[in-house]
Amino acid sequence: MTLPASTAATRLLGCRLPIILAGMGGVARSGLVGAVTAAGGFGFLGMVREPVALIRREVEALRCAGHDNFGVNIIPASTPPDLLEQQVAALIDLRVPAVALFWDIDAALVARFRAAGIIVAYQVGTADEAVTAAQAGASLIIAQGVEAGGHVRGTVPLRDLLPAVVEAVDVPVLAAGGLATGGDLLTALALGADGIVLGTALMATTESFAHDAHKRHLAAATGADTILTDMFHINWPRGANVRVLKSAVTAGRRGPPDAAPRTVIGDEEGRPIYLFSTDSPLRSMTGDFDAMALYAGTGVGQIREIVPAAARLAAIMSDAVALLAATSAADIPSSASAVCYAGEMSGDYMGTLDAAETATLVATVEAGLAGLLRATLAASKDATPFTGSAHALAAWCLALRDMAGAAPRPAAPPADLAALVSALSQAIPRLPEGAMRERMSQLRRVLDERLLRAIVAAPRFAVGAE
Repeated sequence: MTLPASTAATRLLGCRLPIILAGMGGVARSGLVGAVTAAGGFGFLGMVREPVALIRREVEALRCAGHDNFGVNIIPASTPPDLLEQQVAALIDLRVPAVALFWDIDAALVARFRAAGIIVAYQVGTADEAVTAAQAGASLIIAQGVEAGGHVRGTVPLRDLLPAVVEAVDVPVLAAGGLATGGDLLTALALGADGIVLGTALMATTESFAHDAHKRHLAAATGADTILTDMFHINWPRGANVRVLKSAVTAGRRGPPDAAPRTVIGDEEGRPIYLFSTDSPLRSMTGDFDAMALYAGTGVGQIREIVPAAARLAAIMSDAVALLAATSAADIPSSASAVCYAGEMSGDYMGTLDAAETATLVATVEAGLAGLLRATLAASKDATPFTGSAHALAAWCLALRDMAGAAPRPAAPPADLAALVSALSQAIPRLPEGAMRERMSQLRRVLDERLLRAIVAAPRFAVGAE
């Protein structure tokens, strides 16, 4: 199996890959957006609180480079009203293809953009917010888990938020927060997303406008090095949380956030950068970068080098394809199909399933596997939203979903791992000889191994247990 040729989100945005560049303020300039677009993804310019002249310059730079597919991110809640009105008027005048909005949901603003023919994506932190944004007219919802770097709207882990948002709205949903790998992409797709939004993973690229000092910190950090805090508050509504790398500032060694007078720690072309401001280190800045907001999501531990954006997207896709390839019967030795579970069958087991019955069986197994995936994620204690142990399950979910096609999903799928293994055991002998039977036998062996590990790990099997 290969990745889906397209999703509802890629068709809406007109991109080839289900990977979206987050509109990181200051960081996502035309160089990075253009690189992501050229590699097949879709990018949002990060124009939060930026002057109209810069917005026009960055949009023009993209169009001069031949890119017509991009968006612009603005955040009304952190922007002075006069500047916000100028930004909105400029985006409409420039006929930008898409706009991403965040924080408070402004239905009137969505209506203005929609009336101008602009696609509106809204980033949310709860399922209720997703419903409100969709009702306001948003064409695309970005479900942001608490694992995200930068400003974080909600408090819910992505593993819980994403399925809830997908169920709550009828528009395409993108997953955001702590994502960095092909396994993350597959898991998001398996949970119902139409793609993923990357921030940290694409900040740590050669084209991003982040300062090299920030990028070096990202390459050296792990997810445990991040912290959610409201200390960086200047330029934003008070009490807004951000996820950053731990530092002397977050440890309280640079004083209280509300101390007066404000301390200047840097400069950007004549504009002072204050301690506790939401400014992160950019190429255009000088100053004490370690004291600035070093934004990073919990997936930062997957980033170990600074590479071109195209290389990062290629690595994610290659990782995803490799995981999917592991579900292919083409890699199964012919002797593997000799496994027989006939002894577990009732008297009618010799009847071979027809195509429709086979599709229904596959849909049943996929539904059970999807439940196992969600249970695996719910039990995880990792800082990252999607653990490595879930990636293979996600790949199998997608492979089975592809095989099942339009077959109806059961109302009561296998409830747990043991029930899923039992269902496969009873069904495999009734499958026609060939690739389908081999793939289901392969899945049975994969699940057998998981079941055995679960049994061995149970308390009654622990060393010294009675």
